[in-house]
Amino acid sequence: MKKTPSTNTTIAVNRKASHDYFIEDRFEAGLALEGWEVKSLRAGRVQLDQGYIILKNGEAWLIGALITPLSTVSTHITADPQRTRKLLLHYSELRKLIGSVERKGYSLIPLNLHWKHNRIKLDIGLAKGKKLHDKRAADKEKDWKRQKQRLLKHH
Repeated sequence: MKKTPSTNTTIAVNRKASHDYFIEDRFEAGLALEGWEVKSLRAGRVQLDQGYIILKNGEAWLIGALITPLSTVSTHITADPQRTRKLLLHYSELRKLIGSVERKGYSLIPLNLHWKHNRIKLDIGLAKGKKLHDKRAADKEKDWKRQKQRLLKHH
């Protein structure tokens, strides 16, 4: 019997997300995936950095996320590593997201992929883009925290 990941095991994280955006709210969505994609995710072959989410016809779609097919899978099917994948959300969540994006100018970005009860879930961030000076301030803050840790370690 194959061992499946336990609850809430992280598959991939979009590291650029918190650097480029202020994340104001989070949603968890399911993903409509093909079999080969699930196998590739199990092997950790995914990149979210280039991914983004659009809302079209009252549905949410993940675009630009790269899931690299395993060589064993791509023999009998044509696997499209960057295909558009449908996100599965509750109607009320979709309404809220659509309202925030259309009226308040928020962006939707993929934050991380994880396992939850043997299903693959995607955390979505409702985010505002950071300006260059915001990024600089955040970098300074990070450097200061690092220095503080270093100083505390030596005492």
